[in-house]
Amino acid sequence: MSPSEDAALLLVTVRRHLRSLAMTTDPAFPQEDWGFLAQQALEKVLKASIVLMDREPPLTHELASLAALAGIELTPLLLGLQPFAVKARYSAEDTPLPGDRILLLREIEALSNSLEARLAP
Repeated sequence: MSPSEDAALLLVTVRRHLRSLAMTTDPAFPQEDWGFLAQQALEKVLKASIVLMDREPPLTHELASLAALAGIELTPLLLGLQPFAVKARYSAEDTPLPGDRILLLREIEALSNSLEARLAP
């Protein structure tokens, strides 16, 4: 497959995560679960961007490293999702979201939309 086809496949999962996030903005939905989905969506957007550059994304959850490889500057809000990659999934402690769910969702959607626009013929 071409890099754009591989990136488009990753975006299928990103869109699924984004739909789930949009349906769970209620604060009663556990922040750790919401943060994990948000982190995963962002991670996949970054990896799809790397794939689109015809490069193999590394096997890492580190958002800052992936963003650097993708040539994308992440806001502090998005970088604040890093603890949800692993820590929040396995810790019994509360892991607060780095900001408002709607703002986080909008920022991830904007990155996803930008990538999709690069894939459009």
